[in-house]
Amino acid sequence: MSLIKKELTEKSGFVMEFSVSREVYAKAEIEAYKKNVKSINIPGFRKGKAPKAIIEKYYGKGIWFEDAINACIPEAFEEAVKEAGLDIVGQPQFDLVSDEGDIVLKAVGFVKPEVTIDGYKGIAVEKKVAEVTDAEVDGEVENARKRNARTIEITDRAAAMGDIANINYEGFVDGVAFDGGKGEGHDLTLGSGQFIPGFEEQIAGKTIGEEFDVNVTFPEEYHAAELAGKAATFKTKLNSLKVEELPALDDEFAKDVSEFDTLDEYKADIKSKMVKRNEDKAEADVENALAEALMEKLVAEIPEVMFEIETENYVRDYDSRLRQSGLDLNTYMKYTGLTLEALREQMRPQAERQVKVRLALEKIASLEALTVSEDETNEEYQRISNAYSVPVDQVKAMIAAEDLNADLLVGKALKLVRENAKVGAPKAKKASTKKAASKAEDAEEAPKAKKTTTKKTTTKKTAKTEEKAD
Repeated sequence: MSLIKKELTEKSGFVMEFSVSREVYAKAEIEAYKKNVKSINIPGFRKGKAPKAIIEKYYGKGIWFEDAINACIPEAFEEAVKEAGLDIVGQPQFDLVSDEGDIVLKAVGFVKPEVTIDGYKGIAVEKKVAEVTDAEVDGEVENARKRNARTIEITDRAAAMGDIANINYEGFVDGVAFDGGKGEGHDLTLGSGQFIPGFEEQIAGKTIGEEFDVNVTFPEEYHAAELAGKAATFKTKLNSLKVEELPALDDEFAKDVSEFDTLDEYKADIKSKMVKRNEDKAEADVENALAEALMEKLVAEIPEVMFEIETENYVRDYDSRLRQSGLDLNTYMKYTGLTLEALREQMRPQAERQVKVRLALEKIASLEALTVSEDETNEEYQRISNAYSVPVDQVKAMIAAEDLNADLLVGKALKLVRENAKVGAPKAKKASTKKAASKAEDAEEAPKAKKTTTKKTTTKKTAKTEEKAD
C-alpha cells in the first residue's frame, strides 16, 4: 500500500491516488467470503457450505469485490495520508481507478485550510467589572430567607393577599364546564399572578370553608382560543390557609444557613463571592472579545464541511444534555415543533465561530512554537479523571494524547493572546458642548459608556465524556 500522487485543489480540496497490493486485497477477499458464505445458496451444496471457487464460478469473481475493497480502504488510506502529510477533514469520496495488478483508488475531499493571521498581539479590549451593590447583597440574603421559610397554618382570620390558599374550583362559560377548568386541593399564593387577572383578588376576604363564585374574563390573547375574551364563573371553595414565615434576619439566621457566626460576616462572604462572579464574567467577556478580534484577523479558505461537522457536534452535544434531563432530541422536537434542519440553522453561527477561533488559535500556537510537556498532558488527564470520577486509564483510552495536547495548545495560545492584549476600563465618550443662544457658558453632555457585544468562546473537547460547559 502506498501513495501514488496527491494534488491540492482550490478551497482546501485535495485529490489523492493510492494503491492496495494484490496480497492485501486477496486476504480481504477471503474474509469477505467467510463473512458472506453463510447466506449463499448454491445447488448441490448445503447453505453456507459452498467453496469460494464454486461461488465465484456461479456468481462471478467480482462478488467479493465491494466488501473486500471497503475493508482495505481505511488502513490503506490512513497510510497514504501520513505519507502525503495531509490533515484531512470530513469523509472523502473514494473511486476505483484501476484493478489491473495492484488496485489503485482515488480519494477526493478536503484538508484543513492554510491559515494566516497577523496582529494577534496587542489587541485592545475593554474590561468592565460590574460593581456589587448593597441592594444586590440584601437580595441574596432575602432569597436565603425565603428558601428557609416555614409554612404556618392560619385558622383565625380571612384570606389576605400573600397567603397560600388551598382551593377547589371548577370553571364555567355560559353555564357549561370547560376542559382544564377544574382543580381540587390546589395551593395558590394570592398575588402571585398564577391564575388569570382578577381571580386571586376575589379570594381575599373569604373564610375557610366558604364556597363562592369568582367571576373573571379570560384575556383576549389567552392561549386557548375557545376561551379567549370569554366571561367565566369559577365555583370555588376555600379549604385552608397558610402563610410563609421568614426567619428573623439576625446572627442566628447566619449560623443556620452558613459557616459564619454573625450576619455581617455572612453578608461579607456573599459580597466576596458576587465580586468574584462579576470578575469572572468580565474576564470571560474579555476572552470573547479577543476571540471576535481573532476571527476578524483570520485569513483562510475554510471548507464548508468543517462547518457542517462542527454543527453536527453541537447537535449531538445538545441531544446528550437533553438525555441527561430525561428527554431526547426526537421528543424535544416533537414538543417544540422544531425540525432537525431548523436546529442546525440555530447552531450553525456558533459552530462557524468555533471553527474560526480554533483555526486562529492553532495557527498562533504554531507561529509561537508552543509546546505541551508530558507533565501537562498527565495533569490534564488527571483533571478530567477527577471531574468525571472516571479512572485515569479509562480517560486515556477514550482520549488520544495527540487530541488532548491539541486542545491544550489551543488553550495556551488563547492565554498568550490574553497576556499580550491591551486591556483597559471602558472609556467614557468625550464631553460635547452646546452653546446656549442667550448664555456664554457651555452645557456638557453626560458621558455614556461604550457598549460591546460578545459571545462565549468554547473549546471543543475530544473526550466522549461530557467536557462542554455549555
